[in-house]
Amino acid sequence: MTAISLLWLTLSLVFGTGIGYGLRLFVVKRSLHSKEAKIQSLEKTFEEQSAQLKKELEKETELLRDKAREEASEIRKTAILLEESVLRREKDLENQTKELENWRQELKGKAEKIKELHQEVSDIKQKQLEKLSQIAELSTEQAKSELLAQVEETSHEDLLVQIERLEGSRHAQFEQKAKNIMVLAMQKYAQTQSAEVNTASVAIENEEIKGRIIGKEGRNIRTLENATGVQVIIDDSPDSIVLSCFDPIRRHIAKLALEALIEDGRIQPARIEDFVIKSREMVHQKIKEAGEAALYDTGVTGIDPKLTYILGRLQFRTSYGQNVLMHSVEVAHLAGAIAAELGANVMIAKMGGLFHDIGKALDHEVEGTHVEIGRTLLQKYGIKEEVIKAMQSHHEEYPYETIESRIVQVADALSASRPGARRDSVDNYIKRLGELEAITNAFYGVDKSYAINAGREIRVFVTPYKINDIQAKKMARKIALKIEEELKYPGEIKVTLIRETRIIDFAR
Repeated sequence: MTAISLLWLTLSLVFGTGIGYGLRLFVVKRSLHSKEAKIQSLEKTFEEQSAQLKKELEKETELLRDKAREEASEIRKTAILLEESVLRREKDLENQTKELENWRQELKGKAEKIKELHQEVSDIKQKQLEKLSQIAELSTEQAKSELLAQVEETSHEDLLVQIERLEGSRHAQFEQKAKNIMVLAMQKYAQTQSAEVNTASVAIENEEIKGRIIGKEGRNIRTLENATGVQVIIDDSPDSIVLSCFDPIRRHIAKLALEALIEDGRIQPARIEDFVIKSREMVHQKIKEAGEAALYDTGVTGIDPKLTYILGRLQFRTSYGQNVLMHSVEVAHLAGAIAAELGANVMIAKMGGLFHDIGKALDHEVEGTHVEIGRTLLQKYGIKEEVIKAMQSHHEEYPYETIESRIVQVADALSASRPGARRDSVDNYIKRLGELEAITNAFYGVDKSYAINAGREIRVFVTPYKINDIQAKKMARKIALKIEEELKYPGEIKVTLIRETRIIDFAR
């Protein structure tokens, strides 16, 4: 019974599976037929739409082709018009060129005629002068000299009156020149100034310290020289060591470091390097304070801190032995005083004087003159153009554009050239005064001469019976020209010629 049941069950499963498979196959075939019909319908629709699009595209293409033909026709017409215009212009230019050439030839001919006429006039003038010389038996120069001598002899008083009249008519010009001469108040400034040197000495107590500074086989002194860039000179002097260097900043750093090492007592390469670093920081702080002090002393405000630091570096910069920061502050004060007298802008003059040598703080690091470097620095840090114009002309590298630029130049000349300001200025100053007096004493009729006002003025006394008033005026001019030719000096030199007649008689 069980076997029969299993058999029926197996047959039922097989029969059910076959029926299910048949039904699934029927459904799949029917679905395929439906999809094929749909695909055929889509293909037909696509073909119809493609045909429609093709017709529309052909129509649009034809429209575009017609439009392109019309545009090409317009462009062709425009090109023809432009070509005709260019041809007309070329023809006009050709005609104008021909006219210009004709005018040039005509002008050339006229120039040749004018040249010939000038030559004829010159020949006629020369012949007339030759005839006059033959008649008078004198050359042109001889006749001129004789005529001037006769005029001076016969019209001496008239000439003096005429000179006085001309001087009166130019009173306004003389007044302006008097303002310029006021700038010679430079010599009235008497600020103490001492020359800087290129060495510094450090005091020591005994020879033992000197030996410790030298170190074993000289290693301490070599370390100090390498760290600071200065030369340490140990001579026979028992109580000092000399530091030599042309850079004042490095020299000062070395001096501070060596003094601190001597005080500390522990002198060895590692500590030398530490003290040099500390001394360098101290010097940088001192530079900053020096710049701020210079600004405070001159009353200048609103300056960039970086530019203030660069200004402070001038504290350790010298020019012919003169401290440049002290010189710049001095020029600022002088320029401000002179500007106040002349009615110029005092602050512009002060700032121009203070910053006129700012480029010297970097001229050993940056290429170019200190004037160019200074101009670049001031422009970089937003200093006014009026200040730059005031400082850029103090060596006459740029034209004087403002009255402040002349004031700064004069104040700079005062500070730099007065006796004692620079190391080599005293000898040069005495030599210049001697040459100045020697030039004036060589003129005929000079009794004696004196250079005064720090060489800014020469007073010449002439013998009255040898030189008259007219000759005195000429001589003053000749002396001035001679000084200009033979001497080199800053600023200007005033020539004062004195002709004095003294008549002495006795009543008995």
